[in-house]
Amino acid sequence: MDKIKINGKSDLYGSIKISGAKNSALPILVSSLLSEKDLFIKNLPDLEDIKNMKKLLNKFNVKISSTSEVTIINSKDIINNSADYDIVRKMRASVLVLGPLLSRFGEAKISLPGGCAIGTRPIDIHLEGLSKLGCKFKIEDGFVIGKVNKMLNGNYIKLPFPSVGATENLVMASVLANGKTTIDNAAKEPEVQDLINCLKSMGAKISGEGSETLVIEGVKTLNEAKHEIISDRIVAGTFIIAAIMLNKEFMITKVCVKHMESLINLLIEMGANLIINNDTIKVLPSKQINGTTIETAPYPGFPTDLQAQLMALMTIANGDSKIRETIFENRFMHVPELNRLGANIKVKKDIAFIKGNRTYKAAQVMASDLRASVSLVLAGLCAEGVTTVNRVYHLDRGYEKIEQLLEKNGPIIIREKM
Repeated sequence: MDKIKINGKSDLYGSIKISGAKNSALPILVSSLLSEKDLFIKNLPDLEDIKNMKKLLNKFNVKISSTSEVTIINSKDIINNSADYDIVRKMRASVLVLGPLLSRFGEAKISLPGGCAIGTRPIDIHLEGLSKLGCKFKIEDGFVIGKVNKMLNGNYIKLPFPSVGATENLVMASVLANGKTTIDNAAKEPEVQDLINCLKSMGAKISGEGSETLVIEGVKTLNEAKHEIISDRIVAGTFIIAAIMLNKEFMITKVCVKHMESLINLLIEMGANLIINNDTIKVLPSKQINGTTIETAPYPGFPTDLQAQLMALMTIANGDSKIRETIFENRFMHVPELNRLGANIKVKKDIAFIKGNRTYKAAQVMASDLRASVSLVLAGLCAEGVTTVNRVYHLDRGYEKIEQLLEKNGPIIIREKM
């Protein structure tokens, strides 16, 4: 269980290239379960969540090999349809194996999933949707056990909430189902669209990606395919916010700008000086960053995964700010830790009230989840003194060894074993 020490008042210069999106990579890895043919994946990030998903797939006897450029996955000889607690407890994305396994093999058994403790995030939406495709479930000894009579059948499904995970699970389940499936109120996130593009390259028949209605025509088999994962908009946004907080000139490259419009527009409104090109965003020093009011929302709204980072910026902005969290009911766990570093934030139900014009001062802090972790890193970069962030395994789930990534660009961050 590592910790990192961050020298405050950091310098920042040069540029950072953004890697593949974790939230695309996980379902795309899982999608390989649908086919007996090879899937070639480029731009796969090197993260703990990705390593754990590979371990889970290995448990099913999925063959995975890698070169410097591509990861090759083959799921022809699957010998197991059960996902055990040891791996599943580490990441909620493990539940995504349900749809493909039920669709291809007619049965699956998966331990109730874990991941960040940022809310209840029930899998009921997944199970209700899969039930409409013909699966019967029972919960037994901490496992979800699903069985299908012969094969899944297409149906009309309206989601009660545009859940990203449920949309992905149902799309994958429907690809090999008998007949047509329509998913209404589907998630529109770029990562969902990326999964659909990968499935289409494998031979799936899907239309409506990017809209709230998806239509999937079931096919009998899928073919060999190649796919390159989109860049991670959350990691890109994190480094943009870091450069604004430090008020430095900095370049973020290999960015999909169209996926980041809600963040870009907000930061410009707050006073950030950004130069936007096709796949780069250059941050220039700003005269003044002002507070604002915002609420998180499903895409194309402001992403909940950038809420903690934005809050870190709001603390040092001019004037007060307010954030309403609409996605996860327990996603303000970073607030006490930011307050330890000098912030003045009060939470009432789903709204955080952030006092601006504060100065961060170094302290010992504890990471509680992935995005909370990186908000503490951002604060530490700006703080007076040396900040220690404990339990950074959360950080490693979504950022590729952030201390190594930043060390060439000015900040001094040292990782230590606890």
